[in-house]
Amino acid sequence: MKTIRNKFGYTQEVLAKKLNISRQAYSNYENYKREPDLNFIIQFAQKFDLTLDQLVLQNISPYEDVIREQSGPYIAAIQDDSSKTLHLSESEIEMILKYRSLPDDDRRLVDKVLNSVQ
Repeated sequence: MKTIRNKFGYTQEVLAKKLNISRQAYSNYENYKREPDLNFIIQFAQKFDLTLDQLVLQNISPYEDVIREQSGPYIAAIQDDSSKTLHLSESEIEMILKYRSLPDDDRRLVDKVLNSVQ
């Protein structure tokens, strides 16, 4: 929420007024002291022209534009070696699960093919 608020140049106080709540209530949501109810989440998403999926599931970086991709649905996954969030489609998840169930020789063959792709 903070990233989105900052992208649009709102202070907590100004945004709270636009959303008809107190600045303290908004601050509690933004700082994870309280969880907003569904009505607030919908109102927040509408204010910034976001879908609920975009607001809840997609990683929104303070250094990039707000993601407006309409395809999906995606499932969030965290990479072990970084803080990046990946969004996987159902078919990508199926591929990963199939890969994991392969015998070692078949995995090495898939790895070889994927590594040869430029």
